[in-house]
Amino acid sequence: MTAALNLIFAGTPEFAARAMAALLASRHRVVLALTQPDRPAGRAMKASSSPVKQIAQANGIPVLQPATLKDTQVQNRLRESGADLMVVAAYGLILPQAVLDIPRLGALNIHASLLPRWRGAAPIARAVLAGDRETGISIMKMDAGLDTGPVLLQRAIPIRDEDDAASLEARLADLGAGLIVEALDLFEKGMLSPDPQPAQGVTYAAKLEKGEARLAWGRPATELWRSIRAFNPFPGAQTSCAGEEIKIWRAALADARGAPGEIIAVGNHGILVACGEGGIRLLELQRAGAKRLAAAEFLRGRRLRPGERFGD
Repeated sequence: MTAALNLIFAGTPEFAARAMAALLASRHRVVLALTQPDRPAGRAMKASSSPVKQIAQANGIPVLQPATLKDTQVQNRLRESGADLMVVAAYGLILPQAVLDIPRLGALNIHASLLPRWRGAAPIARAVLAGDRETGISIMKMDAGLDTGPVLLQRAIPIRDEDDAASLEARLADLGAGLIVEALDLFEKGMLSPDPQPAQGVTYAAKLEKGEARLAWGRPATELWRSIRAFNPFPGAQTSCAGEEIKIWRAALADARGAPGEIIAVGNHGILVACGEGGIRLLELQRAGAKRLAAAEFLRGRRLRPGERFGD
């Protein structure tokens, strides 16, 4: 058996933490963790450590939280770690070429799409929004471009009708955690060859903006249904009724005819709303400053009647 690899792990959210946990359970060694600086979170806006920082500290792994990787002192600390390889997963900072060159074997990225489709910041939500039927994990050798490096290993999973961005991310996190350990073992033995990404089929997954989540009821029901799923958990699909802002967290396609945004029926099974084409049944909603509620419970606190309209 070949020697275990010493790793720098760079990541921030739960998606990355699952991969780090898998690496800690493998024969390879994480010698240093890179993660984003602590951010205010929650209603009290207290500084909150990232999931990667939490798992690193629980396992006695040194943590660096630089605001930039261009700092020479930070780069020197990375060199001092003596790492063979860097593993990156949803880190959130650009890695300059000088950093990629520090580990002797370079850096591998766990990317949540089937590259070259959905390079960039929000591949999971963009895949749902576009109506893709599958997505997956790509283990990629990093270069200075935006997710442009050659792919070492790739595995696909279907996108289910019941998936939203949150549930799909959880499934991809588990897939990525297993795949990076498999990739490291094969990579170390020289059994993986980098496969350059094709020029055709490139798409970019731009960062999600809150304004995108506003539901335009004149659009077809299938598009609105995808939007609701894609924007759960961030930033939440938004609409209004009688001047009150409401977020829609879950919905299902349904048959409805009426003016776009018109409430056709209400009941314990949801709120049936007409769209530009077809309809959707709203299943989970949230008023500003309140909790997310199933439709039946929501209707007990906010009465809605057929004929009322959602939309600006």
